[in-house]
Amino acid sequence: MYDKNSNKDWATAAVTAALGAGVVTSFAVGQGQDPLVALGITGFAVVAALICDALL
Repeated sequence: MYDKNSNKDWATAAVTAALGAGVVTSFAVGQGQDPLVALGITGFAVVAALICDALL
């Protein structure tokens, strides 16, 4: 019916995932979590969002 993959915007998916994970992990850093762990979680969320965006 329509070409679902014709207009992928990976930058939007990456920014959306980074913002969503960044809000949660910034709260966790405020509660005492290591900032490097928080950055790792945020990076993982971005990679997972890009993989999901590419496959779906």
